Amino acid sequence: MRFTIIICLVLASVHTLLGQSYAEGIEQFRAKYVAELLAEKRQPVKPLQSKYINFYPPDHQYAVMATFTETPGSKPFMVPTHSGKNKSFREYGALHFKLGTDTFTLHAYQMVNMLSDITAQDELFIMFNDETNYETTYAGGRYIDLSVKDIHDGKIVLDFNKCYNPYCAYSEGFSCPIPPAENHLHTSILAGEKMFLH
Repeated sequence: MRFTIIICLVLASVHTLLGQSYAEGIEQFRAKYVAELLAEKRQPVKPLQSKYINFYPPDHQYAVMATFTETPGSKPFMVPTHSGKNKSFREYGALHFKLGTDTFTLHAYQMVNMLSDITAQDELFIMFNDETNYETTYAGGRYIDLSVKDIHDGKIVLDFNKCYNPYCAYSEGFSCPIPPAENHLHTSILAGEKMFLH
């Protein structure tokens, strides 16, 4: 019963009547994202370039309920970045979900050097590629942020409308992790942030 109530509440926040409230929520999320991006001290995007930040229209079909399986005892591994440096991550678990009739899996990671930070211990990081890369989205893939606290009874909402570009999509000089091959989705994710054209 508790599980059913939680799932209903989560889905209600994702899919609302006619999708209007959901779309408004995504637009608010994006407005906050752009504001934080422009406030970033390292300035990946300058204010005059903000008009080139583009998104697909909100589409609730790309907000799906995923089954989450934890990866106990996972060992740290190095992920190459666009700058040539490596960053250490560990896998926290995997998300299994459907888009249409097809089933997919994405792996969620944690940055090793952030595990000692009590404010970041629950953060989960998904980096992925899909078939829109080089066409309508950044060639180097996109990211999604989640939290361990979002997992309820082995379920978690995966909303591609909230996926965003690495800083490397905007300018040079950043060390952006390159998505591992296991996170290459062989489908087009027509949601989230699009290619930065300026």
